[in-house]
Amino acid sequence: MKTTFRKLRVLSVAILFVGFTQSCKNKNESAVKVFVRSASNQLVEGAKVIIVGDVSSNPVTNAYVDTLITNSSGFATFNVSPYYEAADKEQTVAYFDVIAKTETKTAEGSVRSRIHTTAVETVFLPL
Repeated sequence: MKTTFRKLRVLSVAILFVGFTQSCKNKNESAVKVFVRSASNQLVEGAKVIIVGDVSSNPVTNAYVDTLITNSSGFATFNVSPYYEAADKEQTVAYFDVIAKTETKTAEGSVRSRIHTTAVETVFLPL
């Protein structure tokens, strides 16, 4: 009987330990979501969106480039978690320049990203 209670206590402590260690990890991805709109405020499908780390920002953002095409809803979602994993642990903010292109038009913008959050930016294509 004593060994059963001892095993039960050890098992309970192990379960609590695993539960506490897993609860401390932040499972939220770091993302940048860019909407591309036309001059008439319509969402644009198939636009090429490029994000570039702004190395002249303060605090400094490391070099980073990624390219996606907007989906049928007119936005592209960049997973920037690899950027934060490669950066220093103290770096929790990054600044990105945004470039959106269609066949004939180009638009620019910028976005501030924070670790474990989704930053949203909308760029408007000119007439």
